[in-house]
Amino acid sequence: MGVDIVTFGCRLNSFESEVMRREAETAGLSGIDGGAVIFNTCAVTAEAVRQARQAIRRTRRERPGARIVVTGCAAQTEPGAFSAMSEVDLVIGNDDKLKASSYRALPDFGLNDTEKCRVNDIMSVRETASHMVDAIEGRARAFVQVQNGCDHRCTFCIIPFGRGLSRSVPMGAVVDQVKRLVDNGYAEIVLTGVDMTGYGADLPGAPKLGRLVKTILRQVPGVRRLRLSSIDSIEADADLIEAIGSERRLMPHLHLSLQAGDDMILKRMKRRHLRADSIRFCNEIRALRPDIVFGADLIAGFPTETEAMFENSLAIVEECGLTHLHVFPFSPRPGTPAARMPQLPRALVRERAARLRAAGDTAHARHLSTLAGTEQAILVERDGLGRTEDFTLATLDFGTPGEIVNAQITGHDGARLIATPLAAAAA
Repeated sequence: MGVDIVTFGCRLNSFESEVMRREAETAGLSGIDGGAVIFNTCAVTAEAVRQARQAIRRTRRERPGARIVVTGCAAQTEPGAFSAMSEVDLVIGNDDKLKASSYRALPDFGLNDTEKCRVNDIMSVRETASHMVDAIEGRARAFVQVQNGCDHRCTFCIIPFGRGLSRSVPMGAVVDQVKRLVDNGYAEIVLTGVDMTGYGADLPGAPKLGRLVKTILRQVPGVRRLRLSSIDSIEADADLIEAIGSERRLMPHLHLSLQAGDDMILKRMKRRHLRADSIRFCNEIRALRPDIVFGADLIAGFPTETEAMFENSLAIVEECGLTHLHVFPFSPRPGTPAARMPQLPRALVRERAARLRAAGDTAHARHLSTLAGTEQAILVERDGLGRTEDFTLATLDFGTPGEIVNAQITGHDGARLIATPLAAAAA
């Protein structure tokens, strides 16, 4: 029945799932009776962990004969909870999930809770191996891992304990992977990592993300679109800022890890920037690249957050000119300092998250209106949907997945642009 991968969370997980599929098939899992299902989990919120556990139980009901493997960040940070699930056959760590040897014993695995949990000390991992993939299943754009892990210790974040210390993929290996995917027909490449602006500190010569971006664009002339996943604006280096302003193949969309807009909350989060830094960065980049669009992660209801502090986060949506928001109601993660801080009532956390989302919806609708009547190059993601260069979602009834089409924007429906072929619009 083959190997099925169920992926939760970030783009890095999506890339790693393709490596896992290949390694599991190499280990022989595609030929076992009942097939195998591997869950690549996320630990960023308690809700993400709950969804993974729910999906595992549902899969066991639907496929009683399948072998179920659980890995990813949630398995790394909560191995005991997953190994205690009767539905699970094997739990493996975040580093070992990328190795065929981790899957070879599965066909004969028993259900002893001690044996079935094989999770290592992720902090002992010092290198990120370069893994080549030919495609990203079900995706019109391809993801390329450039970095893993994080050396920072934000008080709300469990991810360093799921991913380990920061480690970078050598520049040559990244370029080779990009070339391979472009040669296989991908028009858009997305660079991914846990702390991408921390790229290179562990490599000889300590090259930064900006140098990597410039090298890719120079050595892979066939890449039509290069996009960055989330970055930490306070760590953006001079080469990266220059590339954003001058390289038209580097897409005009940056997703920023802001988390809050109040200085006291930022300090209690142990972030490395203040609200003025975020505003200054957005203004600087917009002056260099007027068509830039900013997205951001924002957390609502962080412990000790007063109404005035929350209003500062609400205001930064306008002050930074944010368009695409990812809003997270604060979720206390066991083992993090923020989980031990005075918590806000859950109803208040949800209410503030809703207000932040409403502000984001208003900003997004305004952005959609500014694009009405413009011509846009759209990457078709799947039938009926695509993304502009600034990552705005559009509906369209032409083009094939993976193709970049030129379109006229005739309006929007409040959530998506409405695109028509240029020839049809002209007629």
